[in-house]
Amino acid sequence: MKQIIECVPNFSEGRDMSIIKQITDQIETVEGVKLLDVDPGAATNRTVVTFVGEPEPVLEAAFLAVKKANELIDMSRHTGEHPRMGATDVCPLVPIANITMEETVTYARRLAERLGTELDFPVYCYENAAFNEERRNLANIRAGEYEALPEKLKDPRWKPDFGPATFKPRVGATNVGARDFLVAFNVNLNTTSTRRANSVAFDVRERGRVKREGDPIVGKIVKDEKGEPVYIPGTLKAVKAIGWYIEEYGIAQISMNLTNISITSVHKAFDEVCKSATSRGLRVTGSELVGLIPKEAMLDAGRYFLEKQRRSKGVSEEELIRIAIRSMGLDELKPFNPKEKIIEYLIEDASSAPRLVSMDLREFADETASESPAPGGGSISAYAGVLGASLATMVANLSSHKRGWDDRWEEFSLWAEKGQQIKDELLFLVDEDTRAFNRIMDALSIPKGNAEEKAARKSAMDEATKYAIEVPFRVMNTCFASFEVIRAMAEHGNPNSVSDAGVGALCARTGVLGSWLNVKINAEGFEDKAWLDNIMREGESIAAEAVKKEHEILALVEKIIAG
Repeated sequence: MKQIIECVPNFSEGRDMSIIKQITDQIETVEGVKLLDVDPGAATNRTVVTFVGEPEPVLEAAFLAVKKANELIDMSRHTGEHPRMGATDVCPLVPIANITMEETVTYARRLAERLGTELDFPVYCYENAAFNEERRNLANIRAGEYEALPEKLKDPRWKPDFGPATFKPRVGATNVGARDFLVAFNVNLNTTSTRRANSVAFDVRERGRVKREGDPIVGKIVKDEKGEPVYIPGTLKAVKAIGWYIEEYGIAQISMNLTNISITSVHKAFDEVCKSATSRGLRVTGSELVGLIPKEAMLDAGRYFLEKQRRSKGVSEEELIRIAIRSMGLDELKPFNPKEKIIEYLIEDASSAPRLVSMDLREFADETASESPAPGGGSISAYAGVLGASLATMVANLSSHKRGWDDRWEEFSLWAEKGQQIKDELLFLVDEDTRAFNRIMDALSIPKGNAEEKAARKSAMDEATKYAIEVPFRVMNTCFASFEVIRAMAEHGNPNSVSDAGVGALCARTGVLGSWLNVKINAEGFEDKAWLDNIMREGESIAAEAVKKEHEILALVEKIIAG
């Protein structure tokens, strides 16, 4: 399993795309790194770049990008709405797959040390990579921004973690961090007032607003025993926010960094801003995502807004994402393309992308009928199961919206969600069955000349054959699981759709028995008898039980139809 990290450098240039192109070209010279997103902002004069890969290539790409930014960006001439202190303002590393935060911290500090040493300029470490508590919060390091650096670097308390404590007018300083996945999310207001936008930002952000005596606007600031201002916390944890005016769009925004979306989700942040804005006579008109977002965050948002409408959440992934986009107005300022904004879609391995399930019905039938041995019965069995689960899910969704059954929407929503999960698993297995067949073909292509080649061929054949048994066995189990949803919909769902549940049962039976045939034929000659005996015993039981469940559901369907 490859370790994957993400790097999200923010460069202090958002207007001259020729400069940004030279920087991103450096990133793309590194083999094993994938550039995911380049998001420039003219008003902020800042570009957020996102790329991923294994740690060592990512570190090399980050070093080259920062080096090029130092060569091309002149901070002494920089202006923009966003706080900043260097040509590369921040360069955080984010653990994505098979890597811990502790490991990511080690890589971040290595990168910071190399930048400071080889490029000879001030570098600070923040968030999880910080060497002391005060520097965990980026706002503390960046206080006063670029303009404060000459004096700040003279203060021993703000000696850089790496590089010289010397002001470099052209490049400023860079902050290298290790952090959880951060979502940069802006909410649009129907005002041009930065002051009013800031009022909303102070309402919601974790830090809140300064406490004052008497009048909350002009009253004397309350200070603690150390002489530091006392703050009234905002309503959202793990959220940083400020208000600003974006000339490019002619509106004020609440600019938020959601630093832990498991604590404060995108949809919760959106709704909380709506609540605060309304209380202040403002209206939210939409929102903007800067950079990328995890797929699950969008799916959760879709479910949240459907639940608020008391509608079934058991709809497709694409529909959940569409609901999220519309509900939060993510496409108000510019088009929102999920394929370009959701990180999982961007880092999908092309070799594992679905092929069969991306075809239309005629293409799928023609491909099956062609002289190619795949797709064969295994993929067809999986797809029969897809249809069975889809029919049951359809009945659940129809039932959740049936007139007079409004108080039962959640009951059917839960069934629809379960059906969607089964459907999605089987859709994956439609193509996985063909990949399992291809693994056998690959193993057969290994030469069998000398002893070493023969051993390699046998090992590859054993692994490929085992997988060719496991995949249809997984199809069996998944198709069998759909009977629970189908039976519930036949018994308790919309009676006008009971025949659909019956057809679903027929499809599920076909999926189980068809994949069982594939298990048996692929098991011929497999040498691990102990492992195989367990599979065969369980398979026999599932096949027999599937026939029984199909008969029971069809009898129930016939009874309801007969009245």
